[in-house]
Amino acid sequence: MNVTVFLPQVLRPDCGGAARVAIPLAAADGRMPLRDVLDELALRHPRLDQRLRDEQGRLRRYVNVFVDDDECRAVAGLDTPVADGTEIRVLPSVAGG
Repeated sequence: MNVTVFLPQVLRPDCGGAARVAIPLAAADGRMPLRDVLDELALRHPRLDQRLRDEQGRLRRYVNVFVDDDECRAVAGLDTPVADGTEIRVLPSVAGG
């Protein structure tokens, strides 16, 4: 099972400058929760994980994660199912006035 995580410019320094990271995962039924994908990403890029999740492992408030076309909070949060070939996009919120 392989998924690809796409990262915005602002987070790339925390993963060696990569715009995307391919992550091979072992899943018996071909699906796993988003949490497991982020755990694998954290093993490779711990600084990036600190920017994405807080100390309790929750997504930070101003980080949006899309699993294919769906924002994960609108589906099942970190329990959102991820299948083989899924594209995960991380987008920081934009705010200001």
